Amino acid sequence: MLPGTRGLFIAMEGGDGAGKSTQAQRLDAALQETGRTVLRTREPGGTPVGEALRTLVLEHGNGEIDARTEALIFAASRAAHVQQVIEPALAAGTVVVCDRYVDSSIAYQGAGRQLGTETVRTLNEWATGGLQPDLTILLDVDPERGRDRRTAGRAAEDRLESEPDTFHQQIRLAFLEAAQTAPDRYLVLDAGRPVDELAAAIRRRVEELLP
Repeated sequence: MLPGTRGLFIAMEGGDGAGKSTQAQRLDAALQETGRTVLRTREPGGTPVGEALRTLVLEHGNGEIDARTEALIFAASRAAHVQQVIEPALAAGTVVVCDRYVDSSIAYQGAGRQLGTETVRTLNEWATGGLQPDLTILLDVDPERGRDRRTAGRAAEDRLESEPDTFHQQIRLAFLEAAQTAPDRYLVLDAGRPVDELAAAIRRRVEELLP
């Protein structure tokens, strides 16, 4: 970025097994090759408190976590992440590539847990101070395909991954509905496309937004 220029905020969204982490890593590397300063981060997480909350909410064995508590944990992690990491990086002109952001809570807790998408949206607008990504990349994946991908070579799924495919289908639809409300701010891609092809499409769209 040019000196004094605010950075670019990019969120990677999609169901479990969509390949978000892979594409975030590819985009990070591609941007750094052009001399950009990049921060690649994730949610929940990104800060010490966020990583502790990630373990609490995603790992099995922490007792019952009801839907409302789950939503609040994600929002608390996100509040710390925005305040301590994302906003300072953007102010410094950094390109921030975040694996999951508010749309994930709207989809998982709002739709999947049936707390209501507007309720969860309002909670997260308060937690983030209204910070929105400049671009959200949605990798759309069929729940069955996503499960096949994420269980390949792994011993177990986390709390949310292990929910039934009906839950993940609700999430998929919520992501797609969000993208339809602001098409200029979303890039929706079929997660089943080859990894290199997806990376190239993402890079082209991001380059259009860079100064």
